[in-house]
Amino acid sequence: MKEIRWGIIGCGNVTEVKSGPAFQRIEHSSLKAVMRRDGEKAKDYAERHGVSKWYDKAEDLIHDDEVDAVYIATPPSSHKEYTIMAAEAGKPVYVEKPMANNAEECADMVEVCLKNGVPLFVAYYRRSLPRFKKVKELIENGSIGEVRVASIQQVQRLVQKDKDGQWPWRVLPDQSGAGLFYDVGSHTLDLFDYLLGPISDVKGTALNLAASYPAEDTVSGVWKFESGAVGTGMWNFSSYKNEDVNRIVGTKGEIKFSSFDDEPVTLITESSEETFYIEHPKHIQQDHIQTIVQELRGEGACPSTGETAMRTNKVMEELVKAYYQENK
Repeated sequence: MKEIRWGIIGCGNVTEVKSGPAFQRIEHSSLKAVMRRDGEKAKDYAERHGVSKWYDKAEDLIHDDEVDAVYIATPPSSHKEYTIMAAEAGKPVYVEKPMANNAEECADMVEVCLKNGVPLFVAYYRRSLPRFKKVKELIENGSIGEVRVASIQQVQRLVQKDKDGQWPWRVLPDQSGAGLFYDVGSHTLDLFDYLLGPISDVKGTALNLAASYPAEDTVSGVWKFESGAVGTGMWNFSSYKNEDVNRIVGTKGEIKFSSFDDEPVTLITESSEETFYIEHPKHIQQDHIQTIVQELRGEGACPSTGETAMRTNKVMEELVKAYYQENK
């Protein structure tokens, strides 16, 4: 493919700054069409972003001959449906994270894309950001020696209902797969998969301590990386503040960094402490989308695929499994 002409299914908030404009800014890439079930909102988005076509039906966008690849930016509950539709039309797929409501749906998405010979990419864009590539560089060049322990700690204020008195889809399990843990916790778990390799032997506990919305608001877990290192995680989404801190500890030092806060990467050893501040791009998915465009043009490879993202869904599923078995 020489020029990748994109279509977006679900041109909502995530596409306003984080992703949508990036399709127009990357060489050999353009945004040709957008879709939203509310046609007036799709039209408004198209007019504001300089997009020539808009639709209110996903199938119309997918079967547009001027759309080469499809970006699915809807809630996870519809990712499988639209992925199958796009794959069967022979269109490469870029889908938002988490990849789907559960690992079984992820497997179906991978299978249909393989069957139809189209690539499947997932929006775990932290894999492509220079800040986190620096963390990977420090690990791989031996700055902290052999990795022994990795930990995730994330707390966040309780989300509020919208102006109509409804909870956002991110805390409704039928639409999101689980709660905010799936929506934001998935980023760091996937990032750890990228930095340290696949996760196995997962054990977790999930609770709804605030009892405000249907989903769990607290998750904790332990696991082992296939490399042999041990991992731990704690997430609470009914706290007094928003903060997240990750630590990767090795035999010679440790790395501290944040998945969401605008903090530097810190390398600590017995004799020194060094910080690296690497600014994120304005359109935070741009570097990631660039890797997809390059792969579609035969010039590189995207680090987040259906297979890697499915691993993250499987880990999350194990961590909250007991909670949802008890609350069927």
